[in-house]
Amino acid sequence: MNKFTSHVSPGIGLATLGVIIASVGFGFVPVFARSLTEAGMAPHAVALYRYVLAVLVLMPVVWRWRHERGPLLWGLFVGLAMGLGWVGYVSALRVVPVSTAGVLYMTYPVFTLILSWGLFGDKPTVRGTIGALMIVVAAAVVASPAAIDPAQIPALLLSLTAPAGFGLGIAVLVHKLTPIPALARIGIVSAGSVIGLLPLVLTTAPAALMPVDGKGWLMVLGIGLGTALIPQLLYTVCSPMIGTARTAMAGSVELPVMFALGWLFFGEALHPAQGAALVLVLAAILITPGRRARSIAATLRR
Repeated sequence: MNKFTSHVSPGIGLATLGVIIASVGFGFVPVFARSLTEAGMAPHAVALYRYVLAVLVLMPVVWRWRHERGPLLWGLFVGLAMGLGWVGYVSALRVVPVSTAGVLYMTYPVFTLILSWGLFGDKPTVRGTIGALMIVVAAAVVASPAAIDPAQIPALLLSLTAPAGFGLGIAVLVHKLTPIPALARIGIVSAGSVIGLLPLVLTTAPAALMPVDGKGWLMVLGIGLGTALIPQLLYTVCSPMIGTARTAMAGSVELPVMFALGWLFFGEALHPAQGAALVLVLAAILITPGRRARSIAATLRR
């Protein structure tokens, strides 16, 4: 009886719901990002607004851990790479279907495995390798010449900077940032992203940095709160409560949400190639619960 009760306890259910809600929030990134860039905002400005709120809220936590200089410097470095990589993702969303960009973003476990192995000697498991290969196949399916306009290829390649940056972030976090708590990790990585984006922001015309109307400011608030700070906090609190396998399953809702939002907000039809890629990515997530990457990713979510 106790074993059965533990599987259906209210705490587990609420934590699972928290991860699902957080993943839905992450899935809304393309809606806010494309809407803001279509209104004339520069991609790096969109990225900046997504990170700056977390910096303002969590910097006091980071300050409490200022004695951990090594991990904090690593966090700044990773944040810089992630912030610049996210500019490529936002730029690609202007011309690439949301579903295609979403599948390519989900290649980050591949980069995580490669970078963890290459930089830190963390050899991937057999299941991890199989899952990574499935994701590579999914990316190849949606990016094949038969599935996309050849003119979109540069944007697709540029979008890979985002999962590469995120994969680097997970690899470094696993090996370098564990001495500081989760909220401090979010804060310092966000700070690194803001620092990396500032030179681009300072060389951009003011008209491309600010929303043009009240709706634009609501979108800025939405991308900062609804796709970053609140989902990050939910994910960070809830994922350790339910374990990596359940987190992976609950978090896999993010990609279908991207597909649905692409159809609902931008009229993007789901093509067979994208449907096949969706199945491959979800299957890869489910067979590789990610003892490390999936649990640590909770503190680095976009």
